[in-house]
Amino acid sequence: MKTIAIAGTFDTKGEEYLYIKNLLESLELGTFTIHTGVFEPTFTPDISNREVAAAAGVSIDELVAKKDRALATELLAKGMEKLVPELYKQGKFDGIISFGGTGGTSLVTPGMRALPIGVPKVMVSTVASGNTAPYVGTSDIVMMPSVVDVAGLNSISTKIFTNAAFAIAGMLKFENKQVIEKKPLVATTMFGVTTPCVTAARNYLEARGYEVLVFHATGVGGQSMEALIEAGFIEGVLDLTTTEWADEIIGGVLNAGPHRLEAAGKHHIPQVVSVGALDMCNFGPYDTVPEKFAGHKFYKHNPTVTLMRTTVEENEAIGKKLVEKLNMAKEKTVLMLPLKGISGIDVAGEAFYGVEEDQMLFDTLRNGVNRNVVEVIEMDCAINDVEFAEAAAQKLIDLMSNNTNTEHLNNDGGVTHEQKYKNRNHGEV
Repeated sequence: MKTIAIAGTFDTKGEEYLYIKNLLESLELGTFTIHTGVFEPTFTPDISNREVAAAAGVSIDELVAKKDRALATELLAKGMEKLVPELYKQGKFDGIISFGGTGGTSLVTPGMRALPIGVPKVMVSTVASGNTAPYVGTSDIVMMPSVVDVAGLNSISTKIFTNAAFAIAGMLKFENKQVIEKKPLVATTMFGVTTPCVTAARNYLEARGYEVLVFHATGVGGQSMEALIEAGFIEGVLDLTTTEWADEIIGGVLNAGPHRLEAAGKHHIPQVVSVGALDMCNFGPYDTVPEKFAGHKFYKHNPTVTLMRTTVEENEAIGKKLVEKLNMAKEKTVLMLPLKGISGIDVAGEAFYGVEEDQMLFDTLRNGVNRNVVEVIEMDCAINDVEFAEAAAQKLIDLMSNNTNTEHLNNDGGVTHEQKYKNRNHGEV
């Protein structure tokens, strides 16, 4: 029998959670309850709040005594982040569901995010129609708006709760019987101004038996790719569009954080990297661009997106950061430089064409990378030229072919990263 974990504050919302528990059991599903509230629950859970708190290194009595809701939420959320994946590995449940406002959502989603991709996760929340990035992160949590607050059973809430219960029941009861051929999985990054390049490279790889995942380099896209590499899904990386580093360095709105461009190198994953769309930093509507950037060159991509051309000085800083990340690689890495333009609008005659800016970026990279680890390939073409795209794709194929059946030691004592992932998740990928 499939089992669903029900996690939440059983002290304040016990009636609502019992409704879900009884409903799921009527569908011939097992339930496994986890209490995340501070006070005593209205029914006896399978995992108490004492156990959740202990996982975070504190006692529930301490949290009660402090009378600090924010601190309790923070520590219980940390406990859930540690405890939930452990319980899943023990086979206690197959999917997880929860309900709540900002507090309840913050309590449970860290634990959900710690579960492998593919494990059903449903969060019914009052904040599901707003910015869900802090709760979902790079995971596959399904966020469902609660419409009304999670406070009592009424004609609206019971309908929403029932839909959520049926949704996760369907995720577990129905299985895809179609056999999908396992192909080597490649991740690549794309922006609107590098689409022709990535499309040509994807077609080239797919024609040769590879499966390609394309990530939109808008911050979350880069973070998602890094997370999948960390999780052991990806066998090769074609990181053609590293534009998120321009936003990280300069202060744009589409940055992917300080750990972008690390996972592949750290885990011995073959990677081919380029400088796609590093000629631009991204902002919202034109009137949202900070005043300190007055004097830069701008391009109105559409009414809600404004692109700003990176300067010579900014390209030097970006280049130094890419050098730092590339030199961290533990496996042969290839850096490809398209000398006639790094985006669709950085070519002769287009708005962001900048010979001096690009030259600074190229020189910083040439002079900084460790040639024992990073092979630099320069091509006298633009990034969106088919010959560049296909050369990059073929280079990745060559790296992956050389990497096949090669055992690499890592910091976990000699187990490959992919095998480590399979071991900890019962062989599921």
